[in-house]
Amino acid sequence: MITLTVVTINWNNGIGLEKTIESVLNQSFKDIEYIIIDGGSTDNSKTIIQQFSQYIDIAISEQDSGIYDAMNKGLAKAKGEYILFLNSGDML
Repeated sequence: MITLTVVTINWNNGIGLEKTIESVLNQSFKDIEYIIIDGGSTDNSKTIIQQFSQYIDIAISEQDSGIYDAMNKGLAKAKGEYILFLNSGDML
């Protein structure tokens, strides 16, 4: 069983998304399922997600109905005992 799921939601914040992904990957705790929900960004966010795809368990990039819809998509996919929402631009 996965201990922790980190869900990052993003929309057109490629610079912040990259910093967030790097902060998750730099943790010493490694029992992490990582989910990124992108709202169909038109900036470089999709490219950044592809660059880190080997470290991301689930990545969804599609238009949504806003922040809470994106959060609910991530929550529905999460398998961790604990869930942490870490939005793009936030860092651990």
